[in-house]
Amino acid sequence: MTGMGRFFWVVLFVFMVVFLSGCKSDSDTLGSQFFPEGVARGATDSYEVVSYNISNNDTIRSDGRISSTVRKDSIALGAFTEPVFGMQKSSFVTQVRLSGYAPNFGKNPKIDSVVLSLYPQYSAAGDSVTTSTDENYIWEGNKVKKEVKTYPMYKYGKAKIGGRTKMMFNVYEVNDFLGSVSDVLYSNKQVNTGILLGSKVVDGKVNTVNITKASDGSTLVSMTRPSIRIPLDKTFFENKILSKNGQAELSNVANFIRYFKGIKVSVSENDGYIMKLAKPGGKGVDLVMYYTSESTTKGQTKRDKKEFGFDLGGSNVSFSQIEYNRSGTEIASALQSSNEEKGDPRLYVQGMGGPNFGVGIPQAAVEKLRRKFKTDKIAIISAKFRFYSDATSWNSYYEKPKTYTVTQDNGVGVFKFLEDIKTFAYSPSYKLVKAYAIKENPAYYDISITETLKNIVEKEQTNKKFILKLGDYLINKSSGQIGYYGPNIDNRVYTPNRIVLVGTDPSNSRRAKLMVSYAEKTD
Repeated sequence: MTGMGRFFWVVLFVFMVVFLSGCKSDSDTLGSQFFPEGVARGATDSYEVVSYNISNNDTIRSDGRISSTVRKDSIALGAFTEPVFGMQKSSFVTQVRLSGYAPNFGKNPKIDSVVLSLYPQYSAAGDSVTTSTDENYIWEGNKVKKEVKTYPMYKYGKAKIGGRTKMMFNVYEVNDFLGSVSDVLYSNKQVNTGILLGSKVVDGKVNTVNITKASDGSTLVSMTRPSIRIPLDKTFFENKILSKNGQAELSNVANFIRYFKGIKVSVSENDGYIMKLAKPGGKGVDLVMYYTSESTTKGQTKRDKKEFGFDLGGSNVSFSQIEYNRSGTEIASALQSSNEEKGDPRLYVQGMGGPNFGVGIPQAAVEKLRRKFKTDKIAIISAKFRFYSDATSWNSYYEKPKTYTVTQDNGVGVFKFLEDIKTFAYSPSYKLVKAYAIKENPAYYDISITETLKNIVEKEQTNKKFILKLGDYLINKSSGQIGYYGPNIDNRVYTPNRIVLVGTDPSNSRRAKLMVSYAEKTD
């Protein structure tokens, strides 16, 4: 076998070993241990890159729709302020529909209560759950047993400062018609609101409630899913709903969503935490009216307890309304002075419509690699961007992001998946982003671009800039073949994390780099 033939098989062997064990080795000289002496050697070179901030004008598509029938899987709600990124506040606006049209509420209906329930993500770990029991609780005039279990919500922000952070959650009537599910809605959309329907102070925890008879232990009330229950103004619903019994306003969808246009859920505070709810239709939010009506049997009249649910599911128009205040912050100055040609020393990356960043590989580095490919017959084995968190600007306990989406800029806002994703998406060993030491300062991230760089170098494809956004691609698990929905379908709209990374800063040893490992023929 000729020397060149031997080299080809060695490179092929190394590539397969690296591909199959990609998640197991973090070495910068990945694969070099497999080269037979005298045939080829492994090497890793690092190259400077130009990294720069990209402002999204604090705006993101926020209607939560992947298609007219498929929604994303969460909603962010709350507010959080810190000195680097400023204030970020997210509210939830949604249409309300009836669970059934032309309803019959019976004779002389009277509302007992109306409750909006929010179902945030929470921890069910054994050591975080507390249980309280009241053996002498009075329920409808009788002594009963009430058991309450309390769970901490997952929160991003200042929930750890001074114990549980209290926030006031408010529910308002919406005065504007919200349109149809085919409308594209953005986070800066404003709506006019009417009266305050209800409020509740939330202390960062959610509860379940179980009420049983003291006599025989039979269940009277069982609320088994932890929730935030906000009582709403029953007089409003008596006037808005019950008084229209049998009338045109409640007769069909088109009439109702123009009559009762929707609700907005927000928080009073500008500083606290941001929590996540499940998506509409996934029981992240529900609204129930509890009422009684008269019935007569054998001359005896009584009042029967009933429930009527409102539809807050995926058929409704809904969106996240996200506000910012960056006055006097580091990020405001950085975005104003961002330099795409020379790069920025710090990269400010934030979910929910905040900024992301771009990375360019200097053409001189590409030409150097192309010469090595043609002259030295190198074969690229691994290529990755490495970014460190900036321990000076972002030395905080806030949870660091675990991943990013990565695309190449094809111009006029058109983005495509990297070749690496297309090639290796279904490999269990492939990972686009690897995060290291994310509970420490500094943390760092390796972004795999091996196949993409090989095409730029070996096939002389256009050297396009890379766009990195905080968040992760959403996976379609409902189709026959599990896969990504698309390069623009991600979870950024409900990802509250943020981080400051070291960018293009010649004075910093942890500045952004491109690291390329390759096999080089030696004989």
